[in-house]
Amino acid sequence: MSNAFEAIQISDRVYWVGAIDWELRSFHGYLTKRGTTYNAYLIVADEITLVDTVKPAFMDEMLARIASVVDPSQISNIISNHAEMDHSGALPELIKRYHPNRIIASPQGAKALAAHYHWDVEVETAKTGDSLDLGGAQLRFVEARMLHWPDSMFAYLEGDGVLFTNDAFGMHLATSERFADQVEETLWRREAAKYYANILLHFSPLVKRLLAQLPSLELDIAIIAPDHGPIWRENVMQIVELYAHWAKQLPTRKALVIYDSMWRSTALMAQAVGEGLAAGGAEVRLLPLDGTHRSDVLTELLDAGGLVVGSPTMNNQIYPTVADVMTYIKGLKPQNLVGASFGSYGWSGEAVKHLDKQLEEMKVELAAPGFRVNYVPDADALASCRALGRKVAERLLAKVEEASSES
Repeated sequence: MSNAFEAIQISDRVYWVGAIDWELRSFHGYLTKRGTTYNAYLIVADEITLVDTVKPAFMDEMLARIASVVDPSQISNIISNHAEMDHSGALPELIKRYHPNRIIASPQGAKALAAHYHWDVEVETAKTGDSLDLGGAQLRFVEARMLHWPDSMFAYLEGDGVLFTNDAFGMHLATSERFADQVEETLWRREAAKYYANILLHFSPLVKRLLAQLPSLELDIAIIAPDHGPIWRENVMQIVELYAHWAKQLPTRKALVIYDSMWRSTALMAQAVGEGLAAGGAEVRLLPLDGTHRSDVLTELLDAGGLVVGSPTMNNQIYPTVADVMTYIKGLKPQNLVGASFGSYGWSGEAVKHLDKQLEEMKVELAAPGFRVNYVPDADALASCRALGRKVAERLLAKVEEASSES
């Protein structure tokens, strides 16, 4: 076993024993250009307990870190807070090698593990309010269903005040620093926002419900230990406050113009729409999809109030890159948006009609009917695009004012 990797102590009884994936660049449709970590945690008590594991390819790294503290054969309990295989992938081999006394997951987690690994392993289940005596340490469990899988669960170590939150409050960020306060704030804020926008946005109602429940659980939280990215230990509730803010999805003056273009006609229209938005008082971001990844679009959309979409018509349909992003956005269910559509076409022009329908299905408030131009826009057409942008801006600013007066 490699001695290159060592555990990092994060509290009196807890060690980080995870792995750093410097090479990961895609995570089920999410651009992870800064890699990620797979965080696992070792609780050193009378009963040695491991909270979550890592991807199978990183098992040796995790075991080396564990071995720097205790012999892995001493692990009595393994807590599986989340069955997704970047956190449970090493579990079958760990069980085979070391035969821990207990495997514990939520009721949905036990089902998910069985469906993943088709095993006959006995998995004990824990629900909100259940606890586990480790001998000199106590773990309490909180189900966090759909944050972001049905099986998701938190575990809280009393005394140390460590809340293990699986994927909640995490981010995809490979770094040698283990704590958020060691990472440049603009970087962790960007990556935390990207993670929420792409992983948890559509579960915002459940995020609000869980955060409302936390005070009644009487958890004295000193450390939040997620399964991806850095650990929160200073001003620990700032990430919770950010989740509370993001979950509200309040509209802002920011408006996105996302588009692609075949021969620059739709691109010219996008620029004119953007000029109109700015003239109307909106804060504008133009995002050409030939150079903007879908997950970055969602990150920008997290704190936006406007969504204007442009597409040429291709084979009677929306242009493929635009269709891809619209499908992705629809699945993540952003709320409280004002928008419109536009595009150039050659001989049929269905794209704008399709976009309007999709925006309506996404409950985006249309400030005006979609606007389309045959082939290359002339000066009058570009003036109409600018006017479209102004209409969106006017409605957007009114919506922001309405939200402000209600809060």
